[in-house]
Amino acid sequence: MRAWQLQEAKARLSEVVKCAEREGPQNITLHGQSVAVLVSRAMFDRLTGNEVSLVEFMQRSPLCGAEDIVLERDTSTIREVEL
Repeated sequence: MRAWQLQEAKARLSEVVKCAEREGPQNITLHGQSVAVLVSRAMFDRLTGNEVSLVEFMQRSPLCGAEDIVLERDTSTIREVEL
């Protein structure tokens, strides 16, 4: 993982982003201490499990296609609010 001083990373942000995409995570340091890591969007999605769309996620639910689910709307009146 390549390390970038914060000042250099700010000045060369486009290059840091391209390196993250090509080479993997890029370490950002401040006063010699690691303070952040820049990763590509693809890696972020893999790490957070965001690779599937909302539709795909819902279709994978064990409740998908269940006929016995009853959704009821709250019919209570709306309360008055003074502004």
